[in-house]
Amino acid sequence: MSSITDENVHKIIVVGGGAGGLELATKLGDKLAKRGHAHVTLIDPDRTHIWKPLLHEVAAGTLDSHQDELEYLAQGHWHHFQFRLGYVDDVDSEARAVSVAPTFNEHGREIIPRRQFPYDTLVLAVGSVCNDFGIPGVKEHCLFLDNKEQAETFQRRLIESFLYAHTRGGPEFESQLHVAIVGGGATGVELAAQLHEVANQFTTFGLDQIDPEEHIRISIIEAAERILPALPERISDATREDLARLGIDLLENERVTGVDEREIRTASGRTIACGIKVWAAGIRAPSFLSRMDWLETNSINQVVVNERLQSVSDPRIFALGDCAACPWPGHDSDVPPRAQAAHQQASLLAKSIRRQLKGRDLPVYRYRDYGSLVSLGKYSTVGNLMGNIAGSVMIEGYVARMVYLSLYKMHQVALFGVGRVFFLSLANLFRRAVHPKIKLH
Repeated sequence: MSSITDENVHKIIVVGGGAGGLELATKLGDKLAKRGHAHVTLIDPDRTHIWKPLLHEVAAGTLDSHQDELEYLAQGHWHHFQFRLGYVDDVDSEARAVSVAPTFNEHGREIIPRRQFPYDTLVLAVGSVCNDFGIPGVKEHCLFLDNKEQAETFQRRLIESFLYAHTRGGPEFESQLHVAIVGGGATGVELAAQLHEVANQFTTFGLDQIDPEEHIRISIIEAAERILPALPERISDATREDLARLGIDLLENERVTGVDEREIRTASGRTIACGIKVWAAGIRAPSFLSRMDWLETNSINQVVVNERLQSVSDPRIFALGDCAACPWPGHDSDVPPRAQAAHQQASLLAKSIRRQLKGRDLPVYRYRDYGSLVSLGKYSTVGNLMGNIAGSVMIEGYVARMVYLSLYKMHQVALFGVGRVFFLSLANLFRRAVHPKIKLH
């Protein structure tokens, strides 16, 4: 890793090591820090990175996060940027410094004190978390899938519930193994399909006191009139048919009003009995962004940026990904919070910041919608591809699955390069030959 101590070297801080933030830090490290043209620092509260669209697989146990995660310190060493562990909770725009909260271990002991890091250019890439909309009982009784730790907590809770029921000859109460997923977006739908596969796999590994048909029920509760409301209706229709074949209950146009230990209540007066509750409805950016009076944010805490991804409050601050409210010309909404948008924005900002250091004008960001895909695990993949010539093309089955997998490969290539991704893919094939299809611990 480059060791730059010259105070005159331009200091770039990227806050957030998600898909966009990590790709950006990697590109800037290779293009600027390696040559001594800038000092690049990535700050994140986690030690490792995993692609967020894979968290539903971690939660279901069909993906072992410890095999697919990337260590920030190692990535920084290989790509010439510094990694600093911690949660940024404030930005001083006048002093041009970010404040990082203390880090504590599992015993409550402070291991890293509060620190401040100066910057010349700041990029906010802190992503998003689920929005509970202040509904009573959601925080207390629902599980979330905003990060790897929460996904692993869900997976442990799932296994413990199955083991508990198996050793007692069946569920303790009728709905103990019923899973209710609030939110019929891509995360909720994909999680439901993965859980259906896992439920059937458990019985093959000796948990034969559990009958998937009798004891397990999976429900998706969606407030909108249809699941996948942000995607074309024909994708929703095709997905609804696939989920119905799996026996997954779809409760559309049902707005949740309350949650307790045993059930979920909706505005229509309906109650859904369930032992495991997952909240995957709505997003908002981290709340510390809206606490800074000088920084313009919207109603869900996103940083309001211009067409060059600069904060409208301070041109030295950029924002990308889910935490940015970026204009989408020709539409009545901002750029949607999708992985492809974060990838595009990271690529643009890698060029923009290099141009900024040379005193050149910054390019304008234009979101390119390449379509949307929803994976139902081994059962199906459905989606549409966008093209300038053909328009929107519906795809399903094997072709859709290959395109879906290629999205993750693109992310890996941005981080590792083509050669290393080839060997990672080869190693993954060998791992599958000697490991069970689901994580059992």
